[in-house]
Amino acid sequence: MDTDAAFPLIISVDDHTVEPPTVWQDRLPRKYLDTGPRIVRAPLKDMTFLGGRFKPVMGRPGDEGPVGDWWVYEDLHRPLTRLDTAVGYDRDEIRLEVITYEQMRPGSFDVKRRLADMDVNHVQSALCFPTFPRFCGQTFTEAADRELGLLSVRAYNDWMVEEWCGPDARGRLIPLTLIPLWDAESAAAEVRRNAARGVRAVAFSEIPPHLGLPSVHTDDWDPFLAACDETGTVVAMHIGSSSRMPSTSEDAPPAVGSTITFANCCFSMVDWLMSGKFERFPNLKVMYAEGQIGWIPYILERADVVWEENRGWGGVADKVHRPPSELFADHVYGCFFDDAFGLRNLDAIGVGNVLYETDYPHSDSTWPRSREVGEAQMGHLAPDVVERIVRGNAIDLLGLTPEGLWR
Repeated sequence: MDTDAAFPLIISVDDHTVEPPTVWQDRLPRKYLDTGPRIVRAPLKDMTFLGGRFKPVMGRPGDEGPVGDWWVYEDLHRPLTRLDTAVGYDRDEIRLEVITYEQMRPGSFDVKRRLADMDVNHVQSALCFPTFPRFCGQTFTEAADRELGLLSVRAYNDWMVEEWCGPDARGRLIPLTLIPLWDAESAAAEVRRNAARGVRAVAFSEIPPHLGLPSVHTDDWDPFLAACDETGTVVAMHIGSSSRMPSTSEDAPPAVGSTITFANCCFSMVDWLMSGKFERFPNLKVMYAEGQIGWIPYILERADVVWEENRGWGGVADKVHRPPSELFADHVYGCFFDDAFGLRNLDAIGVGNVLYETDYPHSDSTWPRSREVGEAQMGHLAPDVVERIVRGNAIDLLGLTPEGLWR
C-alpha cells in the first residue's frame, strides 16, 4: 500500500454501546418497572473472573466496598465495570472493578460523544453490540418471565433503531438487534419487524447449547434462519455470546481466556460449515466479531480434508454437498482489529471475507489508534484490497449506502 495514500475511513463491525439507564424504564409497561432492567447504585461485595466465568456479588446499601452502578433485572445483579469501557485509560491502569456512569467515557453511552470519539479514530460508521443484555441478549433468555423477556428484547431493539441509530447518529451508527432466543418463531417475527425498518444484522450465540439451547445441527432454528435468509439479515456472533469464554481450568486467570478468545468462534464456524444450513438457506450470511482471522486457513484446510475423506461416516454426506471452504467463501466473515498474521495469510482466507473493527470502548480496543494499527498491518496490501477490508466488504454485507452510512 502506498503509505502516502489516505487510509480509508473505517467502518467498524464490532464496537459496543453501554445502554443509558432509562432504556427499559422508558419503554416497559408500568407493571414491569420494578422487575425490568433498571440501574441501582450499590457497593460491591465480591467479584471474580476465573475459568471464563464472571461472578459479581452486589452488596447492600451501607455495606463497605467500592460503589458502582448495577443493572438489576429480576434477581440478576450485573455491575458496570472498567472492562466495559476502558478507552482513555492506560493499559496497566485497567482493572476488574465496578464503576459508575460518571466514571466512564461519555462516548460509551451518548450518541453525540460517540460520534466525536469516532472522528478522533478515523471511523466513519460502527455496528455496536450490547452490554447489559450481553452479546446476543442471553440475559433475557436466562430470566424467568418470558413475557417480560420478550418486551425487554423489543424495547432494546426500539431504542437501538430509534435512538442509538436515530437522527442524531446521522447514519453513522448501524443497528444490531436482538431476538428472543427461547422461541425461534418469535425470533423470526422480530427479525422481520426490524428488517422492515432497515435493520440488516441480528446478534446470535456462537454456541447455543452453552445457553441450554438447541444446536445449529437441529431444525429448531429454521424459522429464525429462514427469516434471516429472506430479509438479508446477517447473523452476527460475538466472542462470549455463549456466556462462556474459552478457558482451561476453573482457576485459570483471565489472561488465558483472553489469549484464546478465538476458540469459540473456531468451534462455532465448524458447526455451521458442517450443519448443512448454508445449503438450505443460500442467502444466509454469518460473521464472527472479535474472533480475529489468523486461525481460519488451517480450519478450512482441515474441514475440507474431513469432508473429502470422512464424510461417509462423519454424519455430513447427506447435507453438506460442497467443500466447507467453498461454503465459507460464500457465507462467512471473519472480523479482526489486530491480526498481522491473519493479514499475511489473507489469500488463504479471502479478501471478500474479512471485516475490520475497533472494539470501542473495550479494553482490547485499538482506539484512538485504529488507523495507525491498520496502516502498519496492511502496508503490504494493494489500496483496493485495503479499501475492501476497511469498509467495502461491510458496505456490501450490511446494505449500507455507497458512502458507508445506514439508510
